Amino acid sequence: MDLVLVGLPGSGKTAAGRRLARRHDAEFVDVDQRIEAAAGHLIPDIFADDGELAFRTLERAAIAALGPPDRRPGLTRVIATGGGAPIDPRNRWLLYRDRVTAWLDGPPEILAQRLRRSPTVRPLVAGRDPIGTVRALAAARSRFYAPAGQINALMPVERVAEVIEARLAAGPPAGAVLLRAETAIGLIEIGDGSARATVAAALGALDARRVFAISEPKAWSVAGAALAAGLAEDGRSVEELLLPRGEEAKRLSVLERAARRLARLGAERDDPLVAIGGGALGDAAGFLAAVYLRGVPLVHVPTTLVAQVDSSIGGKTAVDLPEGKNLLGAFHQPAAVATDVRHLRTLPGRHLRAALGEAVKMGALGDERLLELLEDDGPSIARGEPGPFERGSVAELVERCAWAKVEVVMADEREHGERISLNLGHSLGHAIEAAAAYRDILHGEAIAYGLRAACRIGTALSVTPHERAARIEGLLDALGLGAARLDLSSAAVLAHLGADKKRRSGRLRWVLPTEAAWTLRTDVPDELVERVAIGVLGGRAGGSEGRP
Repeated sequence: MDLVLVGLPGSGKTAAGRRLARRHDAEFVDVDQRIEAAAGHLIPDIFADDGELAFRTLERAAIAALGPPDRRPGLTRVIATGGGAPIDPRNRWLLYRDRVTAWLDGPPEILAQRLRRSPTVRPLVAGRDPIGTVRALAAARSRFYAPAGQINALMPVERVAEVIEARLAAGPPAGAVLLRAETAIGLIEIGDGSARATVAAALGALDARRVFAISEPKAWSVAGAALAAGLAEDGRSVEELLLPRGEEAKRLSVLERAARRLARLGAERDDPLVAIGGGALGDAAGFLAAVYLRGVPLVHVPTTLVAQVDSSIGGKTAVDLPEGKNLLGAFHQPAAVATDVRHLRTLPGRHLRAALGEAVKMGALGDERLLELLEDDGPSIARGEPGPFERGSVAELVERCAWAKVEVVMADEREHGERISLNLGHSLGHAIEAAAAYRDILHGEAIAYGLRAACRIGTALSVTPHERAARIEGLLDALGLGAARLDLSSAAVLAHLGADKKRRSGRLRWVLPTEAAWTLRTDVPDELVERVAIGVLGGRAGGSEGRP
């Protein structure tokens, strides 16, 4: 089996790795040495001559060249990575799955002292304040290191080796966590085959012995039943509550029945709800958790792509009214979000495709790497092909979208400022959903039409460059989103737009894309909105007003 060691510079990965390799007669692989051998240059020279981006490209290639995990019994290979290797989601996809991992960690002040004494030049630390630099690296990288399992690097190297030996005896875990972050809005974990372990750990932190698993029939059959059985095997009492599928779950009458069932079962304030399903299910279960007994703990297990990249994060809960979508709700942050990309392999192709509308939104807000990923792999993801799953493209997509939302929400939890950026494409998108009575169109599909409208309004107001709008609409074309004609009344759509919850002083606040980010406008003329809405509803070939 393989052992992977990660950690900051100065954490002792090489010393511990060499000792373990000698003890087990295993191969020792220093990834940085392999990079230097392949490049014919020392790492400081690569940084100086070509820059960090060039080095990271070489690093990714060196990690890919390791090949698949060695599954022979016993320790056969010890892999010591460079400190920054786990930053790249694709590197973690290759390193953390089916391998034993260890994160060697210590106080930045001590690690900085070690670096001062080390003859090895560390490009990211050289010429800077060592303590301040190591502190900054520790804060920025902890969510990438944490899945590997923290070990005190200040112990004698022999003791470090002993602790790692215990992990080797247990072997690689059944599933892999790829990102773990304790945040102000709850624990965020993203993994592959990791849901059961993540939920069990979250419930353990809550000291919960009784759990209410809330799901809908399809998600329950695919993921919920097995998860509930696993929690029961751990000794927990699990009660099952099934809601209707899709937006039907977000009705007050449905939530009243669910709340009454909780009451009949004697649910108490410390009993968590575990929401297993897609975005609508998560909204409904979150609302129930927010209002039952004035708030009970909530754990999200998002099983659809749209829920993993967007709706499970941020604490927004809501139900629909006949007058509009999400008009009744509350902010209620979950204790944990347990995202398992393996659940996505069972999704119908249409659901994968639709969710990419939300991903395009996140890219349009300023994530250039995400836009590139969608341009490269988006069409094959939309077709449900296995390649993007196997290459880690889907896991990277989920992580980039989810973490971008985490950062926005932590900066503006109650949407008093920049969180409104996440509504790009949602004004017209929600109006389309409401006009369609939440039938025959998926959320991400509606958002794609809303993104096209935002681009066209933005170009008409000279805030969205033509090239930017063309790139976003071209990507939607490639994904097959927002292009078909919608058989909806423009008057009905505009009427629902008038009930949008983002209105202030009678004016709708429009989030519009700019060259590399977004802006907020409240001065969009009604006649422009009407012309653009008619054009968008007419499909890609219909309507020219505001079009780039």
